[in-house]
Amino acid sequence: MRVISRALRVLAARRRVDRQDRGAAALEFALIVPLLLLLVFGMISFGMMLSFRQTLSQAATEGARAAAVELDPAEREAEALAAVNDAMAAVDRECGAGGLVCDVGAAVACGTGECITVTLSYAYQDNPMVVSAPLADQLLPEQLEYSATVRVS
Repeated sequence: MRVISRALRVLAARRRVDRQDRGAAALEFALIVPLLLLLVFGMISFGMMLSFRQTLSQAATEGARAAAVELDPAEREAEALAAVNDAMAAVDRECGAGGLVCDVGAAVACGTGECITVTLSYAYQDNPMVVSAPLADQLLPEQLEYSATVRVS
């Protein structure tokens, strides 16, 4: 009989400790969740920015390549802009709209030939996909810019 009553007392004490631990666990969870969410959304925002920058650099490279293969010098800028717009269609942006500024430079001497530079810049903080987190202004760039230079002759 003594063994059973002692076992019951031990179980009752363990239940009291478990109830107290549940409150502590809930408090710890409430303190950690905001930091965890900040980290998760920060990683998502930074990943989206890197993806957009990769698209921007690919678009500038495609525009420069299109200018390099165009035989008619008068059509180089139009071909480069068309190639940039095609590449930026994946993120629903076009030159001159939505904050994307495209500049196809004139052919300039470089080495023994001519080179053309395509420069793209985008006001990234104005992007509607940017999560307005407390540290987003400090961690994400305001402006993304990429240039690609190719030899045309």
